[in-house]
Amino acid sequence: MKTKSYQDELIESLKDPAEASAYLNAALEEKDSKLFLVALRNVAEAHGGLYSISKKAHLNRESLYRMLSKKGNPEISSLEAILEIIGLRLAVAVKEKQHRRTSLAA
Repeated sequence: MKTKSYQDELIESLKDPAEASAYLNAALEEKDSKLFLVALRNVAEAHGGLYSISKKAHLNRESLYRMLSKKGNPEISSLEAILEIIGLRLAVAVKEKQHRRTSLAA
């Protein structure tokens, strides 16, 4: 009996857009751009691979590999193009309010 590796299982689960969205949002929560780019690369792999994504998004394949590396620095337009192919989009949300201490000083 052959078992799937963690990476294989991850890629399979990321084919579901809801799973991919949750995965990318979790990566963003870490506030580590390198982690987010690796996560986006995993999602891209799940949705046809980097070669396929590069063709559909009209991005140079080598540039896409560099862009989604730990040292990558993609432009927003490139991120939007990649996410569009995957069926996702960029969004901005209101940050959860942090509890403020109220001042009782008079």
